[in-house]
Amino acid sequence: MKYFFFFTIFIAFCMSCNGKENSRPVFLITGEKASDIEISTIKDLKKDLEKVLKDDIKIVKDDVAIPKNGIVFILGTPDSSTLIKDLALNGQLVISKVIPGSRGGVWAKATYAETNEGIVIAGSDVQGLQYAIYDYAKEVLSINPLEYWTGKIPKKKTIDDLFNFTAKTIAPPKVPLLVYFENDVDELANYRGKLLEYDWESYTEMINSLVRLRYNAIQFFDMLGRPEFYVRPEYKKLNPDYQIDIDYLNKMMDYAKLKGMKIQIDFELGYQIHPLDESKADCWSKYKEDWLNAWKYYLEQTPLIKTDIFVLRPRNQVWDWEYKSSCGESKIEVFNEVYEEFGKLVDQYNKNAIKVAICYSDGMDMFNEGFSPPKDWKVIWSDHGFGTFDHEIIDTKGYDFGTYMHAGYWLNHTVHNPYPEKVGSVMKEMFQKYDADNYCLVNGQNFRPFLLNLEAYSQVCYDPEKFNADNFYKSWTKQYFSETAAEYAVSSMKLLHEAQQGRKGYVEHLWEIREAVSYLSNTPIIRPGKTPIPYDYNRVLGDIDNTGRVEKVLHKSLSEAELGYGAMHENSNFYHAYILLPVQLYSDLIAFERQLHKMSLLKKQFEITKNQKFLNAAIANLPTAKNKLKTIFDRRKSGDLDDKWKNWYSIEIRRQNNGFPTYDMLDAIEANLIKMTL
Repeated sequence: MKYFFFFTIFIAFCMSCNGKENSRPVFLITGEKASDIEISTIKDLKKDLEKVLKDDIKIVKDDVAIPKNGIVFILGTPDSSTLIKDLALNGQLVISKVIPGSRGGVWAKATYAETNEGIVIAGSDVQGLQYAIYDYAKEVLSINPLEYWTGKIPKKKTIDDLFNFTAKTIAPPKVPLLVYFENDVDELANYRGKLLEYDWESYTEMINSLVRLRYNAIQFFDMLGRPEFYVRPEYKKLNPDYQIDIDYLNKMMDYAKLKGMKIQIDFELGYQIHPLDESKADCWSKYKEDWLNAWKYYLEQTPLIKTDIFVLRPRNQVWDWEYKSSCGESKIEVFNEVYEEFGKLVDQYNKNAIKVAICYSDGMDMFNEGFSPPKDWKVIWSDHGFGTFDHEIIDTKGYDFGTYMHAGYWLNHTVHNPYPEKVGSVMKEMFQKYDADNYCLVNGQNFRPFLLNLEAYSQVCYDPEKFNADNFYKSWTKQYFSETAAEYAVSSMKLLHEAQQGRKGYVEHLWEIREAVSYLSNTPIIRPGKTPIPYDYNRVLGDIDNTGRVEKVLHKSLSEAELGYGAMHENSNFYHAYILLPVQLYSDLIAFERQLHKMSLLKKQFEITKNQKFLNAAIANLPTAKNKLKTIFDRRKSGDLDDKWKNWYSIEIRRQNNGFPTYDMLDAIEANLIKMTL
């Protein structure tokens, strides 16, 4: 079927203008009513085409004359483009607000003005157009959505390649709201630029990739000045002059909106942007007006007025922990009232607001026991941090349900825990059993280490019926690595996941190391603002068997990763960064911990037998422990092979959870063991 279009000629182009022989210019035709988001997306298509073609690419309005040899892309929605509207009215294109529906789109081939070859990419709405364009870029132009982070560069194409597709309808996703949670982002926010603040390039490239993966909202959290950043001693030492940059926050929000993302905010009251006195956070009945006035301030005096999705957790509103009333309140009764009052306030400022109640462990118990926000709130069930749920939904009570999931968790924020099998099985069960497909929030933490799980959540939320973990693993690795290397990569990642069974991870082992250091040095574990923990051999004993198991599994994972690295011929830097290096980092830490455990067993033998030979043996192991700690430091300092990621694993700027072993700790151990021999 051919499509014919005729327009008044205002501008003429000719082949001699670009001076290229055999060139066929490409014209991206936008509608007269194209929105800023549409134009931004079409500019992305232009950049994508320029990566793969030698021909000129121009963005033009639909009243521009196209030379006879020009290639045409007709881009827009029925609302923004007269061309697409006419195609739909004439029955030449099946596209409307309801077909295929919100966030859906179509691809088709056409003839423009009787002579020009054309491609139609249209959406039922703006987001439908976005995903139709980004899908075309990925599937036809071979543009990788994660190109900036993976280094995967597309190969050159011909004009004929642009038409190498079958017309298709792109269905709307199963989950209409797929939200990225910027939480615990220290490494990403620190590795270059100001501490505890995204550099502009990293932030915008993260947004660009998320949009291409169909994430259509972002929750700002750390970048609002989370309480830890300006209260906790570890962070004050890292950046004593920390101050949220309101203008920069505005700029970040505006960029996200320009790329079609909604802004989600958890309206807790501890942010540096306007903190509530924490003494007022545990008694709603007494400080109700203070809470409401703080929220009004957010909505009148800060960039949070730009919020599209309003989140509230039934927890302490300053610190991320359970609400424990200081004035004898029932927390269920408190939050039934809080959600009613806050909901009314939100409606005054944003009549189109989306309201979301995210239930953590205590909130899930509360929901099952009587917590019931107004019915215009979506209710969100939280995983326990590793992709599965500890709490069952007794009754959905007629609410629109959704999920809060983790692609990365604080117990493994340095080393990812690959689990697409879990992503698929758990999400499908939540969709089928509870209709929890209205919303999904994904915590991606430092983003870069968690690309695999982030994309898995994207795919299962788009089309759960088609998602198959094994197929996903194969297709994901084969797009970056040779076929042989991809097989080793999958094997290594599955073993890396196995090594983290029982909710264990890199950061959890840092805590176990503190327990061993405490015991070996006879010193309590000091925690700022908390009661010191006495040194105790039983704490160490509880870690020994599992760490031994982890060491064996990691040995297999490392072997597979190394074999795959040897099979790489190109893009080896990304294989090293994403497959090999994480296992090396984890293995280094476990080797050090195992050495401390060996010394702990010897110390305990001395305490039982009073035989000094065991202490001498423990002391003799100290040089090996220091060498293993040096290996950790050296590996984290050298980090990636690509200079782009220099300093990413620097210990000086890492997330502060559970501290990090030091040579001073080993000196304290040595001093204590020598003292015990006297």
